[in-house]
Amino acid sequence: MTLHEKILRVTTLIFDIDGVLTDGRIGYGCGSDQEIKFFHVRDGHAIRLAQRAGIRTGVLSGRACDANNTRMRDLQMDFIYSGILDKYEGIQQIFREQNLKPEECMYIGDDVVDARPMELCGFSVVVGDGVPELDRVADYRTKHAGGSGAVREAIELLLKEQGKWDTLMKKYFDL
Repeated sequence: MTLHEKILRVTTLIFDIDGVLTDGRIGYGCGSDQEIKFFHVRDGHAIRLAQRAGIRTGVLSGRACDANNTRMRDLQMDFIYSGILDKYEGIQQIFREQNLKPEECMYIGDDVVDARPMELCGFSVVVGDGVPELDRVADYRTKHAGGSGAVREAIELLLKEQGKWDTLMKKYFDL
């Protein structure tokens, strides 16, 4: 199956958070449980564009922290699975509970813990600075690093391949 054929089937985006929606660094504040994360605003806007195009969005993350959950709620994700240490079980749980077929899902990851979800989903993306081992299971490697526009790049590819990009851009430009 071609890249284009795989992308046409995608109805749902599933993201890892740390290293994908962030640059992977974790900062701590002075108080207990004060994790500090930085998210790229263009990645967030791309997620909103995908949602406007009728694509569902959600996350599968091994970490559970307030910073991640706050940002995911801000982005109005359709589902948030955090604190899931076994991502193989987690992705299957998402398929069941969200009534999704694996081939309808695009997964974006950065490290070996993402390999199984990437293998199971219909289209998989590794961020530009993700570990080289993921090239075995990824359909696409972004040029941009995690937390630095990789999600934007992947979503733009998806929306262009699905023929939805130009319609979305009419809100911003006279095309």
